[in-house]
Amino acid sequence: MVVVVILGILASLIVPKLMGRTDEARIVKAKVDIAAIETGLKLYRLDNGNYPTTEQGLRALIEEPTTEPLPRKWHKGGYLDRENIPKDPWNREYIYLSPGVHNEYDIISYGADGAPEGEDNDADIKSWEIE
Repeated sequence: MVVVVILGILASLIVPKLMGRTDEARIVKAKVDIAAIETGLKLYRLDNGNYPTTEQGLRALIEEPTTEPLPRKWHKGGYLDRENIPKDPWNREYIYLSPGVHNEYDIISYGADGAPEGEDNDADIKSWEIE
């Protein structure tokens, strides 16, 4: 009986602290994904002289593009260590623009609500704002 009471007390102290961490973890994951995608994009540019266009999209990092501008020296095996382009933590595609509005390319996740702007968990995660 004493053990059950102790476990109950521990659970009541620990569970509330862990509950808010899920949203934080998703935001961190999105930032890590964007950083990995940026690394792939930089490698693509080193080989081919330019970033994939918006039309070619991030898929150009795992499959050789067939639309212009065709890559000069696409790396067999691609530029990411995975077979698929990662989706954001809310299971949506990352938005990729090249040329971007803020940089040579922009990568965006619209956060939990999937809509532009928002605050807290709904805030956009943007490549040009990640340190």
